Amino acid sequence: MKKFNIKAIIALSIVGILSSCGGGGSANVNEDLDLNALSLTEIEEKAKAEGKVETAGMPIDWANWGQTYDEFNEKYGIPVNDTYMTSAEELAMFEAEKNDATKDLGDVGQSYGPVAVEKGVSLPYKTSYWDDIPVWAKDEDGHYIVAYYGTICAVTNLDQVDKTPESWADIAAGDYKITLGDVTTASQAQNTVLSAAMANGGDETNIDPGIAFFKDLAMAGRLDTGNVNVQRLEAGEIQVGMFFDFNAINFINAIKERNPNANYAITILQDGAAQSGYTTIINRYSKRPHAAALLREYILSDQGQINLARGYARPIRENVEIPADVKEKFLDDELYKNARPIEDVKAWEATTREIGQKWQNEVIANLK
Repeated sequence: MKKFNIKAIIALSIVGILSSCGGGGSANVNEDLDLNALSLTEIEEKAKAEGKVETAGMPIDWANWGQTYDEFNEKYGIPVNDTYMTSAEELAMFEAEKNDATKDLGDVGQSYGPVAVEKGVSLPYKTSYWDDIPVWAKDEDGHYIVAYYGTICAVTNLDQVDKTPESWADIAAGDYKITLGDVTTASQAQNTVLSAAMANGGDETNIDPGIAFFKDLAMAGRLDTGNVNVQRLEAGEIQVGMFFDFNAINFINAIKERNPNANYAITILQDGAAQSGYTTIINRYSKRPHAAALLREYILSDQGQINLARGYARPIRENVEIPADVKEKFLDDELYKNARPIEDVKAWEATTREIGQKWQNEVIANLK
């Protein structure tokens, strides 16, 4: 899953220094490129000539990207390689590297789409599936297009926790530690705070109830600030972890394949569960923009959407028929009856700009 990557941060700092010294150049290499003006055949031809795609924040064990990469390579002869990063790290790297770009395509949380446009680091491409995408899930020019979405849920280690939480109220009444990841940079963690806010009278315009909730946990010594990932989950280092549902199902299935006696429960908290999408961002400075556009095209194709569903993510295109064997691996629809999608995308984008500072000042500062 996406996680804090200290090597990426160090590399990013070095890139920033080099860029400030003139290494990045000033002219945009793709300044005159209009992907939307090209036919799919033209994009495919140019993509094959470019030869590969370097992605950021799209690891093979997240939303089944691995199968998509394999099929994409088999179909077009274009291999894909990924580097782990959070949403914020991806956009920061795009901006810092500029014309020395090492990455072509990133996958960021929904709220980071408008940020990419504002920073000028995205290259628009609508794909041939444009009319199938809901208005709320796309930029009008195609700078970002949500490909899939997930719902925040709790994963409980039943060997360490007696009672599975069904709500945020249950969590508040418990005595175990909660792990949610890096709220300053990770969309999954930010949506977890939003979910807690929803349960306590807040929403995407008012994150304060969620911050207050985790402040109370921090003061009670119940907040684990380590990474929320499959390795720590399997090692028994996480008592209750907060994930998007597609990660939770994927990770628990993988753990149980290695250890059939593993004892976990996945619950959608009924008083607050945010649903949010992820969008690809084509790096405006990419050295392989056509290959990046072609990969976005494949991700939104029927097969690409089914691959995401096989990774337990909910595809954005509702007109794609999901195979029965895939549907049966999802959580019961009844569990999602109280889940709520982010309705005010602009307000949530504004909130995510301040959530990191609030988290540091009001939660981390009160860790016990």
